[in-house]
Amino acid sequence: MDSQTNNPVEVLRQGLAGSCEMNDEVLSAAVLLADRLEALKRTSPLFDAVSFSPEAEAMVDAHLAVAAN
Repeated sequence: MDSQTNNPVEVLRQGLAGSCEMNDEVLSAAVLLADRLEALKRTSPLFDAVSFSPEAEAMVDAHLAVAAN
């Protein structure tokens, strides 16, 4: 990644845009954001309909499938 960032949203966005390679940093950002979203869903039903984009889910699923093999 050209410019290091501590913002997990930006890291995931760059991974989805292809401006950085899919690596542990991108996956860690996705996991962190998923954990935060689940915490929000537990606090309020307002967040029940919020989810990752299909592209984000597919990217993470594909990388996890490769890692499992």
